[in-house]
Amino acid sequence: MTEVDPKISAVDLFCGVGGLTHGLVRSGINVQAGIDLDPSCRFPYEANNSAAFIEKDVNHLATDEISPYFQGGDFSLLAGCAPCQPFSTYSQGGRSKKRGLDWQLVSSFGNLVADLQPDLVTMENVAQLAQHDVFDRFLAKLQGYHIHWSIVECVKIGVPQSRKRLVLLASKLGSVGLDQIDHISLSPRTVRQEIGKLPKIQAGEQHARDPLHTACSLSDMNMRRIQASRPGGTWRDWDPELLAACHRKESGATYPSVYGRMEWDAPAPTMTTQCFGYGNGRFGHPHQDRAISLREAAMLQTFPREYKFIDKDEKVLFSRLGRLIGNAVPVRLGEVIGETLVQHVKAVSGLETDTSPSESAGLLF
Repeated sequence: MTEVDPKISAVDLFCGVGGLTHGLVRSGINVQAGIDLDPSCRFPYEANNSAAFIEKDVNHLATDEISPYFQGGDFSLLAGCAPCQPFSTYSQGGRSKKRGLDWQLVSSFGNLVADLQPDLVTMENVAQLAQHDVFDRFLAKLQGYHIHWSIVECVKIGVPQSRKRLVLLASKLGSVGLDQIDHISLSPRTVRQEIGKLPKIQAGEQHARDPLHTACSLSDMNMRRIQASRPGGTWRDWDPELLAACHRKESGATYPSVYGRMEWDAPAPTMTTQCFGYGNGRFGHPHQDRAISLREAAMLQTFPREYKFIDKDEKVLFSRLGRLIGNAVPVRLGEVIGETLVQHVKAVSGLETDTSPSESAGLLF
């Protein structure tokens, strides 16, 4: 039986460095443009993806700036991860505006869907979004669509970290297969599987052939702390003289993972914008006396090892690159979303296929 691939043309809103885009492309979707207001995203987005980067605030985006990028496809897809306050930031300096603007980006996404009427829509977001009225208002914008959404445990689909995300899929074509993402249950990938073969480096060192494989330096005290830490353990294992002031407070007792080491044979914790810092969570390397490198953080976000985040001779800035990596959609999640949509389109369009949606969506790259 001959398999026919549908031609899906997509635009990725709030594209960041291209995690969702890269995953969608891996699944066979033609992402033609990514839109984000952060100029730091331009190089990594364009260097790794054959798509145009449009530097613009989605709040001020007109539909005629998007619709030309749907040309050439049999089906159109509007995708994105609208950053949500107070759970994330959408600018280099963060946003500290009134609470009334907290969900403005989700509303802007919904307005663009209502105006553009693409064949397919996907939104990836924080799990907490489902608890807020703005999500109900977003769903109301999807009149005429078949909708499926759920909270996806990313470790079950091949992302080597504990991460829960809301994933919404909507289609004008039908409902068949939109729930396939919920039925994937793979064996968890581990820290060792993902980063175990990277060259050893020391705290404060940058690898000669990979500038992104660089780790923050550690103070003398933090070096003593990490040397006293065991994989999966907590600061409660330390001698008293190593405890930080916050640990001595009653409030600090609720944060056992701070200053923790990852475990080799378990998934990593959720990658955050501060994942390069040993004191910011369980971001200590399982064996080496340092925090994980930026490259390791990116790989735990399932970016390919060769993914380029900085231009040649560009200086590595931990805070900027940590923000870009931590805020990214894991590539593997984007790929599974894309595979689910591709198989859905095949099913509802009567296109012949040798692979069921559940089988395809379960493949690891």
